[in-house]
Amino acid sequence: MNIIGINAWHADASAALVVDGKLILAIEEERFTRKKHWAGFPSQAIQFCLKESGLNPEDIDFFVIGRDPSAKFLHKILYLVKNPGGSFRAIKDRFANSRKAGNVTKELVNSVGKPESFFKNKVVHVEHHRSHIASAFFASPFEEAACLSVDGSGDFSTTMTGIGRDNRIEILNSVDFPHSLGIFYTAFTQLLGFPHYGDEYKVMGLAPYGKPVYAEEVSRIIKLRNDGLFRLDLSFFRKGTEGIISYDENFMPVVAPLYSQKMIDTFGKVRDVKAPLTQANKDLAASVQQVTEQVLFHILNYLCEITKCKNLCLAGGVAQNSVANGKIRDNTPFENIYIPGAGHDAGISMGSALFVHYKNSPSSKRYHIKTAYLGSKYSNEEIKHCLREINLGFSEMNDEELFEKICGTLIKGGVVGWFNGRSEFGPRALGGRSILADPRRSDAKSILNTKIKRRESFRPFAPSVLKEYVSEFFEQDDDVPFMEKVFKIREEKRSLIPAVTHVDGTGRLQTVEKEASPRYYNLIETFRRKTGIPILLNTSFNENEPIVNTLEDAVNCFLRTGMDMLVMENVVVERGEELRMKSEELKIKN
Repeated sequence: MNIIGINAWHADASAALVVDGKLILAIEEERFTRKKHWAGFPSQAIQFCLKESGLNPEDIDFFVIGRDPSAKFLHKILYLVKNPGGSFRAIKDRFANSRKAGNVTKELVNSVGKPESFFKNKVVHVEHHRSHIASAFFASPFEEAACLSVDGSGDFSTTMTGIGRDNRIEILNSVDFPHSLGIFYTAFTQLLGFPHYGDEYKVMGLAPYGKPVYAEEVSRIIKLRNDGLFRLDLSFFRKGTEGIISYDENFMPVVAPLYSQKMIDTFGKVRDVKAPLTQANKDLAASVQQVTEQVLFHILNYLCEITKCKNLCLAGGVAQNSVANGKIRDNTPFENIYIPGAGHDAGISMGSALFVHYKNSPSSKRYHIKTAYLGSKYSNEEIKHCLREINLGFSEMNDEELFEKICGTLIKGGVVGWFNGRSEFGPRALGGRSILADPRRSDAKSILNTKIKRRESFRPFAPSVLKEYVSEFFEQDDDVPFMEKVFKIREEKRSLIPAVTHVDGTGRLQTVEKEASPRYYNLIETFRRKTGIPILLNTSFNENEPIVNTLEDAVNCFLRTGMDMLVMENVVVERGEELRMKSEELKIKN
């Protein structure tokens, strides 16, 4: 059975291809549009899945969209009845967006090039949070697991609990909009002067610089319930009927201010985006992070109690809070945790496709997904052709020579763009489209932030660690292939790897296995043999844009930043004086 899953008209639009229960390809539409969190219909992502797999539209059994406009329909009507006086335009926009989700066929006609009749009985809808849960449970190694999806909102739910057994998921409970842990976190993110969609990770990075002195006050606006769920004190938040998230004419998500005047009166005025961060800002970030963790642990402890299960599958936007994730084992009875590489909304495409597969083939084989390398790839010949077209000098070498050369550059303080194998599906670079640096250098953070990433100085960089050495450097030993958990670095090791040690002594771990990432593993192993450190600093290959996708994206990012070396498969471009002078002239047009 061949299934294409789709996340459309929602942030992080994407498509994924599942063949007989195995995830073969997956990619976000933003990688093609070059607009972060792009939220239209993922036509190019769908076409990529077909072309890359060699399948024809006739080979596809189902096109599945991870939206169900009919889900909780009565709940939506009751909410509107109970909350009159909202914005007519906001309500109209939400219904228009739902109508789009209900008419996938029209978009598929344009994307796939087949008549409307071709898609009869081929289009299936799966509820948002069921898709999230499926993206985690069906990709996990567990025969049985407690399941949790938690985010801003989707199909009128903001949180959903369940249990997965074999190839079946049973939903246990849910929280209705507007009571949302995601909205809670985003409102404070905006109050702290980070107004854009997806800025929540900035608060997570800022929190260690403060102390949770406002935690008691913050906790008063989110009430924990005896059923393991929660409710917000809505007087602190914008009315949901006035509009929460909309999409502009370029399909970019726009988040309305989610805080009310009462939140401003209680916690202080909104920080101007250009204003310096005060200690009070940092303390508020720490307080919000702590309360978010407390709510998450409350949900999980109850879920573990009622399911009697020690395995957990976690997905949804809040599951991207890697700091909270790293504390789950210490604060709940769960012993084993699986979080997919695309736990955010892009993973809806993957989850919806898996959901439909196992619904139709309940006895079929399960596949544990341990790698996110599901996107585009290029051969050495394609790379050399691209560079010759713009007369950009390069060298080619075998892996052994290449890894020696890269490590020599890193040890001397150089920064390397690493373009290897298939691109990653999800928000994090994991050794496919990465920028690499020496984690031992105390100046690496400032070099990367000023010369390349051009982002806030308080944001940390992550360590890619050979799996066998995790316990040597971290207080917890766990498989973290998707960089989805933050753990404490052993105190005696922090001075050895300052570039990947955050201010609170933690690091956002990525474990690297030879079987899953052979070339990236061997590169880090070469670095270990030379330095004694089995770790590289890894950050995403981009500069305030989506992670690079094509050869042209990679070359352009390299040319306009201060990277010292660009490595694409076995092809190397080194920065010299001549290249610096020619960078603007050489820029490639996509």
